[in-house]
Amino acid sequence: MAGGDILLRAHGGLPVLARASPCHLRLRVTASVRRIAAPLAAAKVDIADVVGQLRSGTSRGAADPKRQRRVAEDGLGFPRVVAGRRRGVREEEGEGEGEPLGFDAEKSGGEAGGVDGSYLSETRFDQCDISPFSLKGIKDAGYGKMTQVQEATLPVILQGKDVLAKAKTGTGKTVAFLLPAIEVLSTLSTSQRTQLRSSINCLVMCPTRELANQVAVEAKKLLKYHRSLGVQVVIGGTRITQEQRNLQANPCQILVATPGRLKDHLENTPGFSTRLKGVKVLVLDEADRLLDMGFRRDIEKIMAATPKDRQTLLFSATVPEEVRQICHVAMKKDYKFINTVKEGDEETHSQVSQMYMVAPLDLQFSILYDVLKKHVSEDADYKVIIFCTTAMVTKLVAEVLSQLKLNIREIHSRKSQSARTKVSDEFRRSKGVILVSSDVSARGVDYPDVTLVIQVGIPAGREQYIHRIGRTGRKGKEGQGLLLLAPWESHFLTSVKDLSVSEAVTPSVDSSIQTEVKGALRRVEMKTKESAYQAWLGYYNSNKTIGGNKSRLVTLGEEFSRSMGLAVPPAIPKLILRKMGLSKVPGFRST
Repeated sequence: MAGGDILLRAHGGLPVLARASPCHLRLRVTASVRRIAAPLAAAKVDIADVVGQLRSGTSRGAADPKRQRRVAEDGLGFPRVVAGRRRGVREEEGEGEGEPLGFDAEKSGGEAGGVDGSYLSETRFDQCDISPFSLKGIKDAGYGKMTQVQEATLPVILQGKDVLAKAKTGTGKTVAFLLPAIEVLSTLSTSQRTQLRSSINCLVMCPTRELANQVAVEAKKLLKYHRSLGVQVVIGGTRITQEQRNLQANPCQILVATPGRLKDHLENTPGFSTRLKGVKVLVLDEADRLLDMGFRRDIEKIMAATPKDRQTLLFSATVPEEVRQICHVAMKKDYKFINTVKEGDEETHSQVSQMYMVAPLDLQFSILYDVLKKHVSEDADYKVIIFCTTAMVTKLVAEVLSQLKLNIREIHSRKSQSARTKVSDEFRRSKGVILVSSDVSARGVDYPDVTLVIQVGIPAGREQYIHRIGRTGRKGKEGQGLLLLAPWESHFLTSVKDLSVSEAVTPSVDSSIQTEVKGALRRVEMKTKESAYQAWLGYYNSNKTIGGNKSRLVTLGEEFSRSMGLAVPPAIPKLILRKMGLSKVPGFRST
């Protein structure tokens, strides 16, 4: 047994080794009830979360929900272990499809710098065996204690293992994969660096442009004193020729990218495929979202262009079947599964008070305005995100609220990348502002100090609800969430009934507010309403529960039109109706 190893007697008396370095961690496992988890082709590490108290709010009853298309239940139930100060990461050195062993966990807690400690460990970065340059960068970035996902993954990644890590949103996943990747690159010998000088050594794939930019910003902080290492971003919505010039003029060792643009470079940028041959570490950030957005083929093509002996890291808040499938393709058989969400724990942060309201569409603009006015008056440092179903519905809601003199910013996929980046950066820095967004802001993007998240209309699925609500309550802070549904959308509540979502009392909206809202709707351009109606119809037509009954969809479309102040629904181009499969449905007007 090597120095620093700990010999355990696991279930059935089988010996298990756990290594205490490089963070000088020691392992503590209780010997009481042991549980057997579902088999997975990986060794597993499970870290228990310490959960804060759910913020109280005006509520009654409990919610319910139902799964939707393309959303797989994360049915992994793994045993728990807690990482606290000088406590270690348990690893089960299993092989292939062998049945995993289970352990109980002991909880650790405690306040940390004014944060409730639910996502922090007691281990400090300076207790870990990482380079002085990285420590200086970490210190300058203001990080002291490691989060539980960082503490759990760092030792394993530095051992060279492939890792699948599951952690809640807002728990430090970005640093968890960037820091050890930088450490791997910084330890390359001089001859290796010379040989790989023009190569990309670490490739990070993100599902959205906003997240890719955010990861690159974080990487620059950590690379502050690593003068020989650089980072660049390649994303859609920008000129590929400019990116090609940047890559040629300033070769980088770390490249952060969206899969679509990465594929473009692979096919159209001379020498790019050769540069990918130098990849030592491949990261899929928000892996479930990458796959859910249909990037699997692109990802597989990109992976095929990188060396087979690379180290692969997958980080995600959920682990549906699609992620488990890609693990078999992307990772070595002895990869580690590290779970920082304890068994039976809520998938959303417990310091977020989650509410829902059910109200007819013709009242929802007035209710939304009323809720926002009250929140703004009660919190001078308010910072709100409103999620809408589509880009064009986002535009509609943003214009209505702007007409009502609220401080509104708007972000969605129809905006240019430069406009999206500008709004995202401004919202990140600001307080006293409301961001109306499509799902480009739902995953991974870190907006600090968000006080309230409102979701208008049925989310695409359970996971999307979770990731949206994860924009608040980050880094141990409290937050509020509100889901606003029409009565015919209430079946969604079945899918989130285990997430402590409570029914909020629907406010009786003052007549003066309704008058203001009607005036605001009249001032919104007809073109915006037409585009919103068309996008709304496409979104709900694709929902199996709602779109299955086409005649009912006609009626619901009329209800949505009235909520915009229109007596008659807008006409839709025949080609669009045909693409939706609605050309033969009576009741839709066409042009």
